[in-house]
Amino acid sequence: MTVYYLPGKTNWGSTFCGRPTKLWKPQMQAQNAHFGVGSNQFGFNINWSSGQVIVVEACTNLTNPVWYPIQTNTLTDGGANFNDSQWTNYPGRFYRVRSP
Repeated sequence: MTVYYLPGKTNWGSTFCGRPTKLWKPQMQAQNAHFGVGSNQFGFNINWSSGQVIVVEACTNLTNPVWYPIQTNTLTDGGANFNDSQWTNYPGRFYRVRSP
């Protein structure tokens, strides 16, 4: 078992009550029906802790990445849905999710 903590929280060490700790980060959900291309857009769900703010960024070149924010969300009920209707304007587009 791993004990997770949110960004910005202090006084966390490498263990808690003898269990390892790890920073809790937002996660893209690639294993559900909302992931991928549909209705002229590319999209996915993001799960994390309710009330947290996440930023979805995109770049077109992973060799020399320049990441641009394309959507900011405050998660409600532990999740948010991301859709990119501009994805067809690029030969390749890559995404990442971060906490500001």
